[in-house]
Amino acid sequence: MVGFLGNLEPMLNTAPLVLGRKSIAGSLIGGIAETQELLDFCGQHNIVSEIELIKMQDINQAYERMLKSDVRYRFVIDMQSLKN
Repeated sequence: MVGFLGNLEPMLNTAPLVLGRKSIAGSLIGGIAETQELLDFCGQHNIVSEIELIKMQDINQAYERMLKSDVRYRFVIDMQSLKN
């Protein structure tokens, strides 16, 4: 979770989390300075995101793959493909 949600009603049932070995983490939203610091750190340490670049024309196939859990990386739409 990013950002403050306030009180959650009803209270969060943690049994499925614990039994499923899952966890929840939270963070307040950083401002521009914090975001720039993060980007600078990633640049200095060669930390990059792993994506799968797709053409806009392939969006339906990407959606079908998502439904089948056949996605390893985040899909990113190649904006150049909008010109074709």
